[in-house]
Amino acid sequence: MSRMHNPAHPGEVLKEWLPEQMTVTQAAKELQISRVTLSKLLNGKVGLTAAMALRLSAWLGTTPDVWLGMQTQWDLWQAKKLPKPDIKPLERLKA
Repeated sequence: MSRMHNPAHPGEVLKEWLPEQMTVTQAAKELQISRVTLSKLLNGKVGLTAAMALRLSAWLGTTPDVWLGMQTQWDLWQAKKLPKPDIKPLERLKA
């Protein structure tokens, strides 16, 4: 699934999953994490870990792969914006 535009950070997507009336503090309590940790994720300041993907999947009824896939897509998009090193393709030795 290649997207031409910047993929969403998992934290942005998570914001949309949270009920409007739910506070970050309440959500953090449900996930058994600190409010600061959840706030950083929601604001795209930290990446989503495998452990967090497991928590979210248990809480929201998704698979961990959904969240980890979003993080991977976002990480790749960010990495592609960096200067590319000049790496030559590996030449296979003929047997």
